[in-house]
Amino acid sequence: MKILKVGIPKGSLENATIELFKKSGWKINVSSRSYFPVVDDDELRCTLVRAQEMSRFVEMGNLDVGLTGKDWILENGSDVVMVQDLIYSKTSTVPARWVLVVAEQSPIQRIQDLEGKKIFTELVSFTKRYFAERNIRVSVEFSWGATEGKIIEGLADAIVEVTETGSTLRANKLRIVEELLQTNTQLIANRESYQDPWKREKIEQLSLLLQGRFG
Repeated sequence: MKILKVGIPKGSLENATIELFKKSGWKINVSSRSYFPVVDDDELRCTLVRAQEMSRFVEMGNLDVGLTGKDWILENGSDVVMVQDLIYSKTSTVPARWVLVVAEQSPIQRIQDLEGKKIFTELVSFTKRYFAERNIRVSVEFSWGATEGKIIEGLADAIVEVTETGSTLRANKLRIVEELLQTNTQLIANRESYQDPWKREKIEQLSLLLQGRFG
């Protein structure tokens, strides 16, 4: 039997993705002890993968298709087929934004003011490219989490963080200087898999039914 290997994003988008599949006609059951959810379609095999790593596994062919953010595809520089935009999250149906953030009272007013400064973010490669393309020399460090706190504690001059409404940033007396990227969930495919007639038909079926949830 032919099988399409599907990557389900583990973490913050996991429940929203499973609910999206359910609305589209597929029931996915996840066990806390397994990385391989059970789906009621014998032609699909699902695997839980962190969104940050998804595009790498799809590019390498470990997965035929997966769902992940546009931000992580750009961060990884992955060469994959962008099959479909799927704008959804835990709380919103609008694209999230990666923004450059400073303390409310910081003298920094524009990105040029970051020359020679230190920035923390999870989106390291993208942020480095963003500033290099503008000939602004900055030090970009990886943040393992609690990124906002690095400004509050004086460990960073700025952060690049993802937000939907900006309310959490404002609550922590932080200010957005510039928007670097808008991101939303993408259905992506391995290039070789997309050339296989059977897999392509199955991928396009997935795409059509998933996108139909937003019609």
